[in-house]
Amino acid sequence: MKPAAVLLAATALLALTACSAEEKDVTKPAPKETTVDHSAAEKAAGIPPAPTGNDRDAYLDAIAAVDPQIIVDEQKAIDAGRNQCSSLATPNDKADWLAAQRFGNDARPLTDAQGKALNAALRKTLCPA
Repeated sequence: MKPAAVLLAATALLALTACSAEEKDVTKPAPKETTVDHSAAEKAAGIPPAPTGNDRDAYLDAIAAVDPQIIVDEQKAIDAGRNQCSSLATPNDKADWLAAQRFGNDARPLTDAQGKALNAALRKTLCPA
């Protein structure tokens, strides 16, 4: 075989290889997306679903009785309560302090006594034992 023919054959072979490398392999199934059932994970962690309707109103009223400023941001108050339910699901001696930390902030700190009152409100509304 002449050198020009060998060079031409090698070039053709490389071109074919490059084309097939760029093509999508349709014989392999597409990777499946992994989904997580957040509601099941939250339930396992002791986090209840967000309250709606009358349950939402009752919850917000109960925690507002401890400090009306807590519900200025209603969604934050609901998230804090749902997360605090997780702490109440596994009793510990820091539950009142944790509630005060979750619902308070640097500008408006809450006391452990207020945390205790918040936990009582949570037990009556969002996360009964």
